[in-house]
Amino acid sequence: MQKRRIFIAINLPKKIKNKLADFQAKWPDLPARWTKPRNIHITLAFLGYLTDQELFEISEVARKVAESHEPFDISLTDVCYGPTQNSAESCSPRSSPRMIWATGEKSKEFSELKNDLDRELALSERSPEFIEGRSESKGFSPHITLARIGQWEWKRIEPEERPEINEDINFVFEVDSIEIMESELKRGGAIYSVFESYPLGK
Repeated sequence: MQKRRIFIAINLPKKIKNKLADFQAKWPDLPARWTKPRNIHITLAFLGYLTDQELFEISEVARKVAESHEPFDISLTDVCYGPTQNSAESCSPRSSPRMIWATGEKSKEFSELKNDLDRELALSERSPEFIEGRSESKGFSPHITLARIGQWEWKRIEPEERPEINEDINFVFEVDSIEIMESELKRGGAIYSVFESYPLGK
C-alpha cells in the first residue's frame, strides 16, 4: 500500500523566503546544508507516512482547525543557532547547535492555532504518538529551519573560529492558511509540495 510522507505547515510569502535564503551567502564556510528557498516553512505537525484514508482523516482535522481561526501576523525577529534550551525560548542555543533558525515573537494566535491542531490530532483515530499527552502552551515561538549543521565538520572547527550567528531581523507576514504538505525524499534532498491548502476563518 502506497503511503505519503506528510506534515502540516505554514508557508511563507515568496519574498520572505528569498530574504531568509539570502543569509546563506553571509556564512559560506559554515558546514551546513541550507534549505532551498521553495522549501522554507514553519512546521506545525509532522505526521510521518500516511495511507490515503489516514490522509483524508488528517485533512478533515486541518480543515476544521483552519476554519476556527482568523488570519494573523507572524513577526520574525532573529536568525541564530538552534535548537534552543526549551521550546518557549528563542535564540538560546545548546553548546552543539544542529541548525540555523529564524525565530519569531511569541504569539497568542500562533499558540492557539498550534494547540488546537495538536489537540484535534490527538483526538483523531490516526493520532501520531508524539502528540499524545502534550500539554498546551501559551508561549510557542515560531521557528524556521534555514540550515542543518554537519556535526562532524562542526566539531573540527576550533571554538574561536566558529562564526557568531545572532542577527536581528524584522520580517512580518500574514498567515491566512495552513497546508497539508507532502515530502518526497530524493537524492538531491527532500522536495515539498502542497497537497491541500485550507484558508483560515472561512
